[in-house]
Amino acid sequence: STMNAKTSSAGEEEASGMRNETLGEAKRRQVIRVAYVIAALDLTFLFMQMGLMPYLAKSLGLDSVGFGYLQTIFGVLQLVGGYIFGRFADQFGARAALILSCASGSIFFLLMTLSTNIPLLFLSRLPGVFMHGIPGAQKVITDVTTPSQRAGALGKLGFCFGVGIIAGSAVGGVLSTKFGVYVPTYVGLVGSLINTLIAVIWIPSQTKPKSDHPLTEHSDLFSIREILHLMKFPGVTEVFTVKVLAGFPIGLFMIMFSIISMDFFGLEAVESGYLMSYFGVLQMVVQGLVVGKLAGRCSEMTLLRLSVFVFAGVGLGMALMRTVWHYCIIAVPLVFAFSMLATITDSLLTKAVPSSDTGAMLGICASVQPLTRTVGPTIGGLLYKQFGVSSFGYLQLMVNLGLFVYLLKSKIPLEEMKSQ
Repeated sequence: STMNAKTSSAGEEEASGMRNETLGEAKRRQVIRVAYVIAALDLTFLFMQMGLMPYLAKSLGLDSVGFGYLQTIFGVLQLVGGYIFGRFADQFGARAALILSCASGSIFFLLMTLSTNIPLLFLSRLPGVFMHGIPGAQKVITDVTTPSQRAGALGKLGFCFGVGIIAGSAVGGVLSTKFGVYVPTYVGLVGSLINTLIAVIWIPSQTKPKSDHPLTEHSDLFSIREILHLMKFPGVTEVFTVKVLAGFPIGLFMIMFSIISMDFFGLEAVESGYLMSYFGVLQMVVQGLVVGKLAGRCSEMTLLRLSVFVFAGVGLGMALMRTVWHYCIIAVPLVFAFSMLATITDSLLTKAVPSSDTGAMLGICASVQPLTRTVGPTIGGLLYKQFGVSSFGYLQLMVNLGLFVYLLKSKIPLEEMKSQ
């Protein structure tokens, strides 16, 4: 199948050449821009409700354990939905998938506006199954870019993520303080409806060139066999394993962060809000300026090794940090490694599978985070209680040193394509 992968990757560059003709350069740029706008709005509303949830839950009399369950349910729904969403995008096109995501977002916020008791609040999590704005946008971008442009274009999505964190946290905070806890949910509802319209109007129904549509399209949306089949392509399992393991300890730390910022750093709610915004700004700078530039200069395997190496250093720093200022310094290489790892692995993985399966692959990639969110609170809580904050750092250091040695030693069989 290595031979197949070789020809499919060459074929993909050709198909991408056609792709530019099917859409035309200007149209293609416009479609990518629209995808960025949809992603940025989607994330803004998502972070708005994330900041809001603890207060809404508290006002309805939900305790911290119940709130944990609420988070876990959302995580599980996103986890199950991620792959199904990806398959849906492969079968019905990126436009249909984005419309599905934005419409689900609208229902999600509608249910939140009606959440006057705890069962309704839990019910409002259900549409979370299909709320995948980022994989939807990634799918559009994957469809309309050539493999060599892909890492750069996907990297800029991280910029939208930064916008989302900053705008969402700020807007949500202001609205809920000034006008009450339900107002951001109305804004989210209207915004999601507008986002659905944007997708309907500006994303073309055909983002893939004709030759990319395989004939065996409508297989079932969720099959374990399909997932295993994708993992069999050369290099996929290796890269995916690195993707999951390298960021896992930091993921645990991030889940516990609201508690750590209270207990360990002694921050007020407002101050930890500022800290989140600082993260958002860092992410915008790194994704907007650094990742794309480096992706153009170095091979993707080199960048993968670099991000794992930086991650190991971050682990050491976290093990030794004592104050929030230390953390602000560590945040710089942390965000760099995080963004680089996410962009490069997504890019490598979509190139390693045939273009008819990129949606499914992106769906699997998107489920890494909800997976961390599902098992994270339990493991993170144990680590924190038993061994303290430094344990996250030491775990991070050990895991990534192991991965770094593995990446230096092993030859991962990937089609190396230098980004132009």
